[in-house]
Amino acid sequence: MKEEKREKKIASPLKYKLTRRDFLKKGIVGLAGLSLGYYLLEEFFLKNLPENNLVFRKSAPEKLWKWSKEAYFYERFPSYVKCRLCPHGCILNEGDRGRCRDRVNFKGKLYTLTYGNPCAVHIDPIEKKPLFHFLPGSFAFSIATAGCNLRCKYCQNWEISQFPPEETKNYDLMPENLVRAVTREREKNEKVRSIAYTYSEPTVFYEYMSDTTRISKREGIRNVVITAGYINEKPLKELAKNVDAIKIDLKGFNERFYREVVEGELERVLKSCKISYKKAKCFEIVNLVVPTLNDSLDEIRELSRWIKENLSRDVPLHFSRFYPRYKLKNLPPTPLETLKKAREIALEEGLNFVYIGNVPHGEHENTYCPKCGKLLIERIGYFVKENNIIEGRCKFCGERIPGIWE
Repeated sequence: MKEEKREKKIASPLKYKLTRRDFLKKGIVGLAGLSLGYYLLEEFFLKNLPENNLVFRKSAPEKLWKWSKEAYFYERFPSYVKCRLCPHGCILNEGDRGRCRDRVNFKGKLYTLTYGNPCAVHIDPIEKKPLFHFLPGSFAFSIATAGCNLRCKYCQNWEISQFPPEETKNYDLMPENLVRAVTREREKNEKVRSIAYTYSEPTVFYEYMSDTTRISKREGIRNVVITAGYINEKPLKELAKNVDAIKIDLKGFNERFYREVVEGELERVLKSCKISYKKAKCFEIVNLVVPTLNDSLDEIRELSRWIKENLSRDVPLHFSRFYPRYKLKNLPPTPLETLKKAREIALEEGLNFVYIGNVPHGEHENTYCPKCGKLLIERIGYFVKENNIIEGRCKFCGERIPGIWE
């Protein structure tokens, strides 16, 4: 009965006859109400997005520090900004922080908080990255800042990748000073040939990396990017102009694994692989094989086949051993037999350069000529014992070997 009365009450105004004046008055009020309603709906939506939607609400600092810079890829809207750097596309209200923990909406503009303040600075053998077809035996001045736009449950550097820059111990090393530091190291050791953007995820410190690549390139210093490839097309193409080598961690070959273990999308990474192969002078792929999660031999075959059909049989592929870390301490290390079988499958599918990493020395670390089968580069751990590539060709049969060798 109460419901019937309520329906009549709602319907009854339709019986009234409106004058033209009343119609205009109510129309204006209605439009204003519609606009206000849209605004309130938008505000409600933005303020009540679930935490899964990539944003740390109201966690930006009250004021910016010296290591801040306006972001290169974003859009401004009346009440929020939208990041255009990676596929997450974080929507940030004033005072919000993006999923990567590095980008904040400060007074209506998007800023990075990791510009010139790396939390990790080391000199590494290039083979540690791993890059096997880029200046073998050389060293890379390696840097990383805090933050990451993914959530890999097995991250080996989670102490920096899963924290904001305010909570890590940082160095004051602006791009110009970074290049000077590399130049000084190169004077001490001529094998220091490149800067590697690595350890965490260089996409999140894109502005710092991008500016440094431009400066270092003028000084004859090479640049290599060690990334998960979760980045949009435009910034990746722009970055590749000043980069010599890109290594992408292709973490698995099914969408479910990416969603549940990595919190990303496989298709986006595959697109980055295609772009990197076309734009970078040297490109390699690593697949960390995690027991029970991405170690299906059928999946490994599909991955290998995709590389051959969409990129090239000459793209180096590394199968890397998993060790229990971070949130996956319950799993065992990858059995060596699984890695060997993965390598066999990739070779069966026609890939020419397949390696196994994170295991004791063996022939699976060496580079062999795909034409004559002779040993080209013998590696022991991260170091090169023998190199038979001369001017980019096999010393024995003259076959051209893809990579940057001198």
